[in-house]
Amino acid sequence: MALKYKTVLITGGTKGIGYGIAQVLINEGFRVAITGRNEEALQEAIAQLNQIKEGFVLGILADVRDFESQQRAVDQVVEQWEGLDVLVANAGVGHFAPIETLTVEQWQETIDINLTGVFYSVKAALPALKKSKGYLITIASLAGTNFFANGSAYNASKFGLVGFTQAVMLDVRNDGIKVTTIMPGSVATYFNNHEPSERDAWKIQPEDIGQMVADLLRMNPRTLPSKIEVRPTVPK
Repeated sequence: MALKYKTVLITGGTKGIGYGIAQVLINEGFRVAITGRNEEALQEAIAQLNQIKEGFVLGILADVRDFESQQRAVDQVVEQWEGLDVLVANAGVGHFAPIETLTVEQWQETIDINLTGVFYSVKAALPALKKSKGYLITIASLAGTNFFANGSAYNASKFGLVGFTQAVMLDVRNDGIKVTTIMPGSVATYFNNHEPSERDAWKIQPEDIGQMVADLLRMNPRTLPSKIEVRPTVPK
């Protein structure tokens, strides 16, 4: 299909799933803006992505916990590329501990980034997405369906994100905006201070999620996969 969507904003795009999505979409001809909280990491990611296709990436220093920051990011994309077609709300964090030792600060950061941060990103991007009849994709987790010990904060944030996304899908479908939440299982990323290695070959790779996003953006407009669970084929 000819690409309806051309400009993409990815929150938390300097590494992991967000970076993998950016890699694939730039290769596919999309103009991609990535956000991050760390200037050094952002500049490093931009330099690497520019090696794929010069001029197809925009880096924006932004924090999803700050609504004004998200509004500025959207405004910068619209100004640079005269519109926004796709928002991939990917930024996330994980704190895992029994409720007895989970701190108030860990709880607050998890909810602020994984749930409230997505609300801020969507709220900021919605006028532009309505104008372009665009696409909203949130990156949730199988932890949004499957609860586990030590996961009270993370489970709460991802269960909430899945519910939020599906409700938003119903809110905006008549505006011509498509909405999907992707719920990955084990992915080979730097999440929770993990260092990817050859031992992670059995896991989903970030570029696999990127290919899934590209496939969604090419899907016939009449069809909407609103919630996608994705797992390693053979778990270790």
